[in-house]
Amino acid sequence: MGGAVVDDGAPGVKAPDGGWGWAVLAGGFVITGFSYALPKAISVFFKELIREFHVGYSDTAWISSILLAMLYGTGPVCSVLVNRFGCRPVMMVGGLFAALGMILASFATSIIHIYLCIGVITGLGLALNFQPSLIMLNRYFSEKRPLANGLAAAGSPVALCCLAPLGQVLQDNYGWRGGFLILGGILLNCCACGALMRPLVPPKKLEEAPPTAAEEQKPPTKKKLLDFSVFKDRGFLIYAVAASIMVLGLFVPPVFVVSYAKGLGYEDTTSALLLTILGFVDMFARPAAGLVAGLKWVRPRSVYLFSFAMFFNGITDIVGSQAKDYTGLVVFCIFFGISYGMVGALQFEVLMTIVGTERFPSALGLVLLMEAIAVLLGPPGAGLLLDATHQYMHVFLLAGCEVALSAIVIAVGNCLCLRRGKKEPEAEMEMVVTAAEKEGLNCGVEAEEDHEDEEELVEEEKGKYSALITGEEVVMVKEMEEREHTAKKNKTRDDWEQLKI
Repeated sequence: MGGAVVDDGAPGVKAPDGGWGWAVLAGGFVITGFSYALPKAISVFFKELIREFHVGYSDTAWISSILLAMLYGTGPVCSVLVNRFGCRPVMMVGGLFAALGMILASFATSIIHIYLCIGVITGLGLALNFQPSLIMLNRYFSEKRPLANGLAAAGSPVALCCLAPLGQVLQDNYGWRGGFLILGGILLNCCACGALMRPLVPPKKLEEAPPTAAEEQKPPTKKKLLDFSVFKDRGFLIYAVAASIMVLGLFVPPVFVVSYAKGLGYEDTTSALLLTILGFVDMFARPAAGLVAGLKWVRPRSVYLFSFAMFFNGITDIVGSQAKDYTGLVVFCIFFGISYGMVGALQFEVLMTIVGTERFPSALGLVLLMEAIAVLLGPPGAGLLLDATHQYMHVFLLAGCEVALSAIVIAVGNCLCLRRGKKEPEAEMEMVVTAAEKEGLNCGVEAEEDHEDEEELVEEEKGKYSALITGEEVVMVKEMEEREHTAKKNKTRDDWEQLKI
């Protein structure tokens, strides 16, 4: 599968599942909130920007689109920087970029300046914070990782409930320029969150252990800044394709649900309340989904729980497209908040499970790059469909079908891969036994003649084990080989007899 990607994480260090990890979780909570809530929160300034620069709503909508495109599309760049410099320095520099973009935007004289400052500079800064925070969370948590991911993901709805009203207050009191300036100062907290990302270090015993002769002769492994070997993993390919399809429709309902209510004749304030309901439900759904995903009998099947969440979300969109009044939209927002929260809590947990800790930085960057294309195509495509049909029903139907299709892709794909993969462990077991036999022959040449009888006894025992070997018995073969080496070192009859037990 290619070389492993390593960065500042020390190899062989067990995830503490607590301790300083809770501080890392708090930092990830804040970073996730800024990354996902800011593109939506700055929409409260759009009317002032339209009046200031004499542009249309579609022109201001590009601010959020460019910001999200930078957040997703710069994934591989973030992976390279993390693998080269580590998570903490990358996040602190990213916090400076995020704040700098908002501060410079407060001095803008055209909408193009807003695109460059908020869209590009702030978007890049948030990207440099978001991805490393997920990587550090993966390092600090193992057994409690599903719950940790759910709690960190809850930062998105919490921040949205805080930043959107705050943005309105700032605009009313200081105007859009003063609001951007103050938001830039708030984003400097990303630097503080980055400082919390303390790298894990191995215990002193591991650091002081002298290298063995084999380790001294082995050439040092060259670090990969971006590991493309993840594309050889069928599980990763299925996940990447399904996630890209899902993103086409996942973000469409939150964008159009308020306009949907206005189209039914409800007031602006009443219509905007729908997003508050959605965010409130989402806030509790994410930790709950993480808690369920951490259960012993659920965690090995987290991919299928993720598939259920996506299918649930898609069906909710399809049923919600038939809403005819405000009550129907409220019910839709409740169920959408539940399913949306489940997807948000599980999407990166499932990716961590598929690729593992070492390849996660590269896998995350490549997946976000693929999703960036879908993020740019999804909402604008839904807008074109709305312009053509003038009915929100078709927009919600399309979004629901896309998300439901992604659920089918990942569920069916994983079933097929698991069936094909059943033969692979047998091949691996044969390789283990063959390697063990070769090693036994090599050791037999070096052993003294008076131990030939004992070696034959060991080979007979190994033949018995290899004849009955299954997936769990590979471990027994490895343990027998270790004991064989110990016996040959001591050259005692007692150790050889112990092998028969």
